[in-house]
Amino acid sequence: MDTSAVIDLAREAMWITILVSAPLLAVVLVIGVLIGIIQAATSINEMTLSFIPKLVGLAAAIVLCGNWQITVLVDYARAIFQRIPTLFT
Repeated sequence: MDTSAVIDLAREAMWITILVSAPLLAVVLVIGVLIGIIQAATSINEMTLSFIPKLVGLAAAIVLCGNWQITVLVDYARAIFQRIPTLFT
């Protein structure tokens, strides 16, 4: 197993991680910014006001994107397992 194969595996793993986590992080970021603007405008600093909408948005994002995320992760795992015999030659 040479250095380029290790770097390629690490790069692909990081890309899959970014790809799978991006929709969830984007939803939480948008909801957090919107709630932050509302809290700044109304001077209400209740912690649950920001936590509950983020939790609901995250659950909705998982329901909408979960199937796609599982498919991407399973395809990546299959590709890794298929690549195992060629790694040590």
